[in-house]
Amino acid sequence: MTSALPPAFSTCDFCDVHKGDTSGAFRVLAPVFQSFGGVNAFSGQVSTVKCHEDNTLVKAAVDSAGAGRVLVVDGGGSLRRALVGGNLAAAAARNGWAGIVVDGCVRDVAELNATAVGIRALALMPLPTEKRNEGLRDVPAQIQGVWVRPGDWLYADADGIVVSAQALAA
Repeated sequence: MTSALPPAFSTCDFCDVHKGDTSGAFRVLAPVFQSFGGVNAFSGQVSTVKCHEDNTLVKAAVDSAGAGRVLVVDGGGSLRRALVGGNLAAAAARNGWAGIVVDGCVRDVAELNATAVGIRALALMPLPTEKRNEGLRDVPAQIQGVWVRPGDWLYADADGIVVSAQALAA
């Protein structure tokens, strides 16, 4: 169920406009994320979860009202456990999240691809997390060396992912 509509923005165009930005307000994430989910391009204001191989707070986030936001999950780049699967992706879509970016793994690829939410992650891993009720919510996170803060704006399309301190005009 991949979205056939062209995105209302282009990360390439944003990079053309902001390529000389030295303020740190405009940032580009490393090209290491794979696309999952039924939406190819998504954008929204950022909410964060910082966790390590425990998705308790990810579940709590996607079970809450997304209001068109993007959940950025700082999983520390771990490839040992999946932080998002089909059930959490379905909850995110049901609760109005525009997308999820996971600095870590996801699972249930067929379910993810059939869900009306954009998802980016490093890789697939069938092993679920343990539930230890650990992590932090809505704190600054470093994703592949790039700072992402709650309230930032994130834009993801087929060309990549950019983050800005302010909303960007398409």
